[in-house]
Amino acid sequence: MSDSVSEPPYNRVWNFSAGPSTLPVTVLEEVQRDLLNYKGHGMSVLEMSHRSKIYGQIISEAEATLRRVLSVPDNYSIIFLQGGGTGEFAATYLNLFASTAVREKQRKLGRQLSCDYLVTGSWSKGGLKEVQRLGGKPNVVLNGVVSAESGDVVYNSLPPVSEWKLGKPEETAFVYYCENETIHGVETPSDLVVDAVDPSVPIICDMSSNMLSRPVDIKRFGAIVAGAQKNMGPAGVTIAIVRKDLLERDDDPEAIRNLPSVLDWLYFERAGSMPHTPPTFSIYVCGLVFKWVENQGIEALHELREARSSLVYGEIDAHPDFFRGGVDTRYRSAMNIVFNLPTPELETKFIAEAAEHNMVQLKGHRSLGGIRISLYNAVPLDGAKKFVAFMKQFYTQNHQ
Repeated sequence: MSDSVSEPPYNRVWNFSAGPSTLPVTVLEEVQRDLLNYKGHGMSVLEMSHRSKIYGQIISEAEATLRRVLSVPDNYSIIFLQGGGTGEFAATYLNLFASTAVREKQRKLGRQLSCDYLVTGSWSKGGLKEVQRLGGKPNVVLNGVVSAESGDVVYNSLPPVSEWKLGKPEETAFVYYCENETIHGVETPSDLVVDAVDPSVPIICDMSSNMLSRPVDIKRFGAIVAGAQKNMGPAGVTIAIVRKDLLERDDDPEAIRNLPSVLDWLYFERAGSMPHTPPTFSIYVCGLVFKWVENQGIEALHELREARSSLVYGEIDAHPDFFRGGVDTRYRSAMNIVFNLPTPELETKFIAEAAEHNMVQLKGHRSLGGIRISLYNAVPLDGAKKFVAFMKQFYTQNHQ
């Protein structure tokens, strides 16, 4: 293997975990410096009251930085929550059906509105199952594609928009999709969805695994939800960016009868994301990551994301009979690259030998197996170069 790439500092590994994932070293260094005594205040953020003036500044600055980085319009609220993307499966449905806009639309229709779901992999399938569990009326716009070989539904592509089964706008409460499916390695271009959906229907997007990796036109969405543990910080924080008209409620107690406070966007928004003790330390670290993103520049991170993934996909495409990608090239994820080798034994060998070269967390999701490399924002280009050099070596030594 080539030794031309720089190794991580502090004897750290190349961590290609799908989440929780690697964090910028400079952020970790700042956390370390301030861990015992934050900015001379005599205590750690870990020990700090969320009601203190100091912590109020931390969370306010985190929100302000994220708003600048993503150019979030003033008519959107940024809310720090808990519960992860899974919690937002339920929160999306319950909050939208508590909103005045959806309730008035439903009253006008005279029956329950449907919810459009684009199922492109495991996480969007989870969102669909949750709304079914809660008594919603989901309309499946698409559900992967049918394999020409087996006839089974597979999640490695999307059908053409002409085949999507979008509901009638006047009968639809919202459209939900997960933009990047970490398990299946499928990333849906946002323009493909927002251009297909009637502007009167709010689009709710789970961006847990590609948030902050490229610019986003926030105003085209009703709400964006994202767990922090991929690109934004440590586990424990979920962020919702919600258009304010979708937070408006009437006085009918029935509107929120089935909406627990812990999932209520408006309850958190009115309390500045702190109706109770939030995950203070995780939000603090997220704030540092937001500053790091701002310093890097989101356009530069977009270029980096494309450069990293292009290196890996280039090697996959060079030897398709050995590195078996399988995902439609139009929808290959730049964040989570999945592939198989000719045999399970070779996959086990690949993972073990990669670990010997300081590269870890490459085993595919338990539901699919194979190999998965996650290339989130904090993975430098050298990480992708190191991995591709190993791929080349492994191919030379093991292909038939």
